[in-house]
Amino acid sequence: METRLPRAHSGHVYNVKYVCEITCELSVEWGRRLVLQPIFYGVAFLEDVLKRIKEKKDVKFITAFRYLLFTTLAFPVSAFVFLLFWILFLYNRELIYPKFLDVIFPAWLNHAMHTSILPISLAEVILRPHRYPSKKTGLTVLTVASFAYMGRVLWIYSETGTWVYPVFAKLSPVGLAAFFSLSYILIIGIYLLGEKLNHWKWGDMMLPKKKMK
Repeated sequence: METRLPRAHSGHVYNVKYVCEITCELSVEWGRRLVLQPIFYGVAFLEDVLKRIKEKKDVKFITAFRYLLFTTLAFPVSAFVFLLFWILFLYNRELIYPKFLDVIFPAWLNHAMHTSILPISLAEVILRPHRYPSKKTGLTVLTVASFAYMGRVLWIYSETGTWVYPVFAKLSPVGLAAFFSLSYILIIGIYLLGEKLNHWKWGDMMLPKKKMK
């Protein structure tokens, strides 16, 4: 006989094994995702320190890496996570953040993971110009990262039999493919929007450099 947790306010009854599995997977997933923002701001801090130490206006390699990291990953991923999480949460929270997680993870952690990331990224766009790479380079980096994440989600399921997010368990193989496809289109759209916002705020000064012929 399976042990079950008490009925939640929403009326759902949760299996203890399921709770343990999904909590473990989400903890690992969020831990990996949390790494992206500290890496970016660590690179930004390093750039500012090196500029002061070397008394140069530009530390080319670090600055280029900072631009690439923010434009192709930090901003698109932050906006994507914010939009997708809250759309699904408002539609049916059991698809993305089951009620039992309120007991395990404090509300501030949820907002740190899924809410604050967008305003922080938008502030970065508004307060500092970023040089976007060429369309080919930017979309290639984002595409590789997106497919790597999709592959990891599928690999975790193949190894553990548990989906990282409950919404995936509700989808057929065709539905899952459609979900991943639409998610990819959304994050590409966010990348292009970020480029437009950067140009709107800072003008032509941060357009990609053209190669000399």
